[in-house]
Amino acid sequence: QVQLVESGGGLVQTGGSLRLSCAASGRSFSSYTMAWYRQAPGKEREFVAVIMWSGGITRYADSVKGRFTISRDNPENVVYLQMNSLKPEDTGVYYCAAAPLGWGTNLPNSYDYWGQGTQVTVSS
Repeated sequence: QVQLVESGGGLVQTGGSLRLSCAASGRSFSSYTMAWYRQAPGKEREFVAVIMWSGGITRYADSVKGRFTISRDNPENVVYLQMNSLKPEDTGVYYCAAAPLGWGTNLPNSYDYWGQGTQVTVSS
């Protein structure tokens, strides 16, 4: 069983930066593929970024490529999402998700564990 707790959200102006953190409890964090999703009001949850359990391979949604960076600190059981050059369309609740030995897909039902989310609001 893994529990995930996100933090770092907030209100920022267009062009600003935020770093989200997701702290994981439980053992074997290094064997979990970790992902970030977001959900804007009235929209479906969408994939943002993923980092594989093996070797730190990453993948991003086209809408955030070049602006967001996902990383992980296995000894500390934390995954990060550095968000730069933020836009109003990045506004939403950001969720952390985990999949044991996951393949790194962008399908939400591939992930077994989810956090409660952290709100990110980008003002224009």
